[in-house]
This record gives sequence, structure tokens and C-alpha cells, in this order.
Amino acid sequence: MRRDFCDGVGIARLLNATLVLPKFEVASYWNESSGFADVYDVDYFIEQTSGFVKVVKQLPPEIASKEPVHVDCSKRKGQFDYIESVLPSLLEHKYISITPAASQRRDRYPLYAKAALCQACYKALRLTRSLETKASQLLDAIPKPFMSLHLRFEPDMVAYSQCQYPGLSPTSMKAIEAAQIDRKPWTGELARIWRLRGKCPLTPNETALILKSLSISPTTNIYLAAGDGLMEIEGLTDVYTNIFTKASLLSGEDFMNMHGNTKAALDYYVSINSDSYVATYFGNMDKMVSAMRAFKGLYKTLFLSRKGFAELTSKGLEGKELMQELWKLHRDDFVNGRGSALPECFCEFKL
Repeated sequence: MRRDFCDGVGIARLLNATLVLPKFEVASYWNESSGFADVYDVDYFIEQTSGFVKVVKQLPPEIASKEPVHVDCSKRKGQFDYIESVLPSLLEHKYISITPAASQRRDRYPLYAKAALCQACYKALRLTRSLETKASQLLDAIPKPFMSLHLRFEPDMVAYSQCQYPGLSPTSMKAIEAAQIDRKPWTGELARIWRLRGKCPLTPNETALILKSLSISPTTNIYLAAGDGLMEIEGLTDVYTNIFTKASLLSGEDFMNMHGNTKAALDYYVSINSDSYVATYFGNMDKMVSAMRAFKGLYKTLFLSRKGFAELTSKGLEGKELMQELWKLHRDDFVNGRGSALPECFCEFKL
């Protein structure tokens, strides 16, 4: 959502359009009903984007009763251009909603649109005062120094990946089957190819193995930035015992009353302020966290290689030999760290 808000500001500037305060999509499986104002400081957002785009909290009365014409750009690829493809709909209908193009090449934006997008991404989106206070309290409660680990092994994530995982517990298998709906896992040679392409989320056990190969001590303080319902977590906690979560650090009442978006916002806040950040899946959360960490000068950021892990294990490597190869695979990134989202927001220079 944060990524789409950044894009939304850039697109509004590109089209010279007024931006209506964004709305969150309601996802029934997240039990989600929070709005923009529940997570972000609305007045600060409007103030910080002033001069880049005009943002209004509500539609004028003459438009408010109408449903916007929806323009779905999410599947557009290649040389997709918002001015050619979207501006005609905006001029015709005056009021549209957009699903941004995930593959849009932002480097093709003119500088004024890039500036608006970067301002939104790095300056304009601030948590509400109450949520930032809670996030700060959560950060203070974690023993220092600590590593934030974004672990993705929830039933819906595994079901979406269409990967097979032999050896999971019956409870985990049942949860995955319930989340699959019509996305059945690949089998046979297709399953092998899919895994070798790096499409399969790392299990907690595989994650622990990679962390051990990097000589990360079992006594390391680890904040687990993850959604509800993580499966097979014992594979991690049996090796790394100093694990901290939102549920363990917040009061039960506080945690139970939180929406999915506010929980994710806490994970984001802790992760951009952690001593180091490790992600098992290079998703939107990881891209935004790495971008903000780079912006803040925090480069101890590492993305574990699903593709590399699959290639090594497919060769039959195990034990000490596997761990040595995993170290070689991650060595340069582990030593240097990296931040890799929205590089067009960073100046390039040579000494």
C-alpha cells in the first residue's frame, strides 16, 4: 500500500490531477477495515505533498455521489505510458481510480513527477502520532542490538507460491490446503523448475540454516517481523532462542485490537530502525524497508537468496559443505549490505 501511495502521488503529478486521500482496499482474509487516517498522519501528508500535488480529504459534493471509473493498470507491461493510456479517461470522466502498474518504469517519469513520487515515499508518509508512539515503545522494548527478520511462511503465502514442501506437519498442510482454493501446487519436473527459479518461500528451518552459515550467533536478538499464522516456526526458534514478536511485547488487549495494516506499520517502523534487517522474500515490504534504510544510511540489509538455496540443495549439498557454499553465496551482500528500492530518488555522483 505504501508503494502504491508513492506511485499515486507521482501519477497525480504526471497527469496534473488532484489526488483524493487514498483508500485502503478491504481484504476479507485480513479481517481489515482500517483507513488511511488510522495509519498515516493525514495533515502531514497533505502538507508535505503541497507544491507537488493537490490532495483533498473529500470529493466536492457534485462528484461525491458518483462512483469513480476504475482504470486497472496492474497488468500493463513494457512501454506503458500513463499519459497516453490513462489521461484520456481522466479528461472524459473527471473522476477515476487507478490500480498502478507494478512494472511501470519510473525512470521514464519526467523530473517533476519523479520529485513528487520521491517526496511522497521518503518524506510525506508519517505514522499517526498514536501509532508512532506505540511503535517507538515497541522498539524500546526490544533488547539491543537486534536484527529484524522478515519471515514469510504463512499459509496464504505458501499456497500462492504453488510450491511443494514435503515433511511439513499435518497442521501446516491442512492450513495450506485451506488457503489454496484453485492454486494447486506444481508437481514433477515443473515443481523442480519452479523451485530452481527461486519462487518458493524459505521455511523457518531453511532460514535458520542460512543464518547459521553466515555465523550469526544463536544468541542474537531477533525481532520477527511477520504476519499472523507463521507455520513451522520451531525450525527457527529451536536454533535462535532470543526471538521477540509484537504479540510477546505488546499487551494482549493492544495486540488483539489492532488491524492488519497497523500491525504491518509497526513491523515497518521497527525494521527501518533495526541494527540490521534480513528478509527471506524480496516483496514490497522488503523493497520499501531497504529503500528507507538506505535513505537513513543504514546499509546492514540482506535478502536471503531463495534461488541460490534451491540450486545448492538440488545438487545434493548438505551439512558443512552446504553451509560453506551458502556463506559464499551471501558473502558480498552480507558484508556490504544494500538498499535497492526507488534508486531514482538517490543522486548519482563520482568522486
